[in-house]
Amino acid sequence: MSVGLNPAAVPSPVEDIQGDARWMSQHEHYVQDCKDAEPDVWFIGDSMIHLMQQHEVWKDLFSPLHALNFGLAGDTTCNVLWRIQNGELQNIQPKVVVLWVGTNNLQHTAEQVAGGVMAITEFIMSQLPHAKIIILGLLPRGEYQNPLREKNAEVNVLLRSHVSLLDHVHFLDLSSEFIQSDGSISKQDMFDFLHLTAAGYQTLAKPLYNLLLEILDETTAENC
Repeated sequence: MSVGLNPAAVPSPVEDIQGDARWMSQHEHYVQDCKDAEPDVWFIGDSMIHLMQQHEVWKDLFSPLHALNFGLAGDTTCNVLWRIQNGELQNIQPKVVVLWVGTNNLQHTAEQVAGGVMAITEFIMSQLPHAKIIILGLLPRGEYQNPLREKNAEVNVLLRSHVSLLDHVHFLDLSSEFIQSDGSISKQDMFDFLHLTAAGYQTLAKPLYNLLLEILDETTAENC
């Protein structure tokens, strides 16, 4: 399927159904941030990215890496693609991009979601040819096995396959860390069986932090 035919790869802003321009205001704020910030690590995605900065892991691990967080709650691949095509990549040259989006694409198939994530990845690569990219796998959702969980798992299989063909792109799938022996998700990790608790972010953060350090070290060595 070509990108043009994939509805999950069609850039679009969020419709302002509440009449407060909240989403567009946040986007414009991020565009302004680009003018002054000089991040080494740039996080972009949905609420899973956005909420990360409200927890200790952001202050303790990621902020010291000169990280910038451009998460927006509720975003789909279409919304993130629109944002990066409309100013959120201007004036910044991060060494590493962390991309995490797709779980909100409820109306799209697994193939479409994976294609949407890859469309974002390809655009970032075109704008930041020297940056390394980490794509985070979608986490399981819902207390027990359900169709959305199955779809997210299928997206991860497809993403792993796509990423294996690309240089400078890493795929980090930590979904298995959140499924207990009986197949359930604990409220200790996801308070609503979707969004992470402080403990859940700790589980995610350490492997991500280690991968970031490895990539940043490699980048430094390449530039020496």
